Amino acid sequence: MSTSDRQSYHHGDLRGALLRSALRLLDAGGVDALSLRAVARDAGVSANAPYRHYRDKEALLAALASHGFAELTARLEAASSVGTEGGAAGSSRAASPSAALADAVAPMARATVHYALDHPGLFRLMFGHVCVSLPEVIAASDAAQAVVTTRIAGFAAPRDRETLKIGVWALVHGLTSLLLDGRLGEPTREAADALVDSAVRTMIGADWAPVAAEGGGGA
Repeated sequence: MSTSDRQSYHHGDLRGALLRSALRLLDAGGVDALSLRAVARDAGVSANAPYRHYRDKEALLAALASHGFAELTARLEAASSVGTEGGAAGSSRAASPSAALADAVAPMARATVHYALDHPGLFRLMFGHVCVSLPEVIAASDAAQAVVTTRIAGFAAPRDRETLKIGVWALVHGLTSLLLDGRLGEPTREAADALVDSAVRTMIGADWAPVAAEGGGGA
């Protein structure tokens, strides 16, 4: 181990330091701007230090994507608790089934868009790079999708849950891509939220059955 490597361990978390540097470079310049050498330089360690944790650039990209999905999962979990003090459907019981489900889904949709706008390079990696086919990234992605599935299960009959999840996931990803590409101009965060809410409510107004249609219960 070189002297510079030994000095880099003073913070006790070389892997974390490398990941933070990689995230900065990724959001600043995209995947093309990322290399293990560039990450080492940004982190202030020797060129060989990253190889102690990442065998190559693809391994680093997979770690970044998994990290992104873990953070997105945490945001989705926080958003899914909005308005649920009274249980799965919470205080929305008096509303129509479509309105209740939209109220449940919209905070998660906004959280996803916010995450993408906060981390554009990382979000593009998470949904558009070949590393997403790796087992560890698939598992991290599945965990994020499971939050949406669980939330929908409190409102929709079993036969409709997967379709609704795919529809919500596709809608939010599409809107996010349009926003990141500047196809919708440069709306304020509030305007983007309003657009997401409107799109979610429009989509959820389609034909689907609430849990009550099959005897109730969310499982």
